[in-house]
Amino acid sequence: MTLSTIHPTVAIRAARGSDGLALARLAALDSKRPLAGDLLVAENDGELAAALSLSTGTHVADPFRPTAELVAMLRLHAAALEPAGEGDARRWGRWRLVPPLRTA
Repeated sequence: MTLSTIHPTVAIRAARGSDGLALARLAALDSKRPLAGDLLVAENDGELAAALSLSTGTHVADPFRPTAELVAMLRLHAAALEPAGEGDARRWGRWRLVPPLRTA
C-alpha cells in the first residue's frame, strides 16, 4: 500500500483553459454535457475527479471513483465565496473567477 492510497491529496481550485480535455472526459464519463463558464475543480492525487459550475451549481464527477465527498467539498468552497446573508439564488451568478474557463 502506498502513502497516496492511505492519504490522498485533494486540491480544490479554479478551472483553467488547460483543463478542457479533462473536463470533457469527466462529463462523458458522467453522461452529462460539459460544463462551461466559471468552474471549481477537485483534483485527487493530481487527476481531475469532479467539477462544479459556479453559475448553475451543476456538477460532473468520475462515476468510477468515490467522489461524493469531493462534490461536497466543491459546494463548500463555492459557498465560501458567498458573502454572509446571501442565498443560493444569488450566489451562483454573482462571483466570477479570473480568468474564466474558455471552452471550445
